[in-house]
Amino acid sequence: MNVWGKRDDMVVHEREPFNAEPPRIALAGLPETPVDTFYGRNHGPVPDIDAAAWRLRVDGLVERVLELSLDDLRARFHAAEVVATLECAGNRRAGLTEVRDIPGEAAWGAGAIATARWSGVRLADVLAAAGPAQQARHIAFAAPDVSRLADPPQPYGGSIPVGKALGPEVLLAWSMNGRPLPRVHGGPVRVVVPGWIGARSVKWLTGITAQDQPSGNYFQATAYRVLPADADPSKAGPGEGISLGPLALNCAVLSPEDGACLPSGPTEITGYALAGDDRTVARVDVSLDGGGSWVQAELDEAPGPWVWQHWRTRLTLGPGAVEVTARAWDCTAAAMPESPAQLWNPKGYANNSWDRVRLTCR
Repeated sequence: MNVWGKRDDMVVHEREPFNAEPPRIALAGLPETPVDTFYGRNHGPVPDIDAAAWRLRVDGLVERVLELSLDDLRARFHAAEVVATLECAGNRRAGLTEVRDIPGEAAWGAGAIATARWSGVRLADVLAAAGPAQQARHIAFAAPDVSRLADPPQPYGGSIPVGKALGPEVLLAWSMNGRPLPRVHGGPVRVVVPGWIGARSVKWLTGITAQDQPSGNYFQATAYRVLPADADPSKAGPGEGISLGPLALNCAVLSPEDGACLPSGPTEITGYALAGDDRTVARVDVSLDGGGSWVQAELDEAPGPWVWQHWRTRLTLGPGAVEVTARAWDCTAAAMPESPAQLWNPKGYANNSWDRVRLTCR
């Protein structure tokens, strides 16, 4: 096992803060991702919180301020479960770095995505107990993990619109794949916001605030925003750029892995696809000639509206250099853009261009 109980072949981008992803092939064909394979994304040191001493404060534009222990959550609210895929906003950033450098940002491959079975209570039920005021438009989350990446350094936070917060899929989760939520993944309690970038699923949750504006936290107001290609991110202020929320349609080839050397002939090609908030993938296409022609892959049924779908096809690979390209379409007929150059941005977010892996066949 590697650090934090992860598998030995994790690609560790940073040890402190801990940021790591599995090799692509480790995700192939898995409806749910084992905890040791689940990617880690952090902005500061991982807190060590005593579950017995943990408290959650719910305040702001509410009729009743709540102070809840873990036992209170279990006793006062109905348990709920959701299977949901989380994806880092920087997933597949490495493809953007092939266009232009992105200084100071981890070059994530296609492994900053994973699916788990989350159990806890619905955020909507907790908010109902507090009685949010009519003017509450956003629900902000606070955590104790202090990030020195923020300017100025501050604990992590973020928010989602109240309409999303009241959805039955949004949980305060204390369990992951049937086990207590591991410390590195936000234990004892984290938010899970299916269909939205992983940054909004705040870990180590300690505070919920109903408010009329989005969170002013650095990681909501300044980070996780798509800036114009000619912008200087070091000079960007709060509110600049496009704030990231719902996930973009995306897909990736998981097997064979990029750079693999394998025999020519019939070869199974597999991958994942994800459509984002409350959408499903309708089709995945695979090409061996850079998009000149396509073969439709076999696509698994969507197990739910916030869960990735695995796909596969069998193609005959000729000897020599081969490039496999994959693209997805969602249920609205939206398709992935062809080139990462069309999407390049100074922080390297939201790369959902066609995925390509390069192989050598003998």
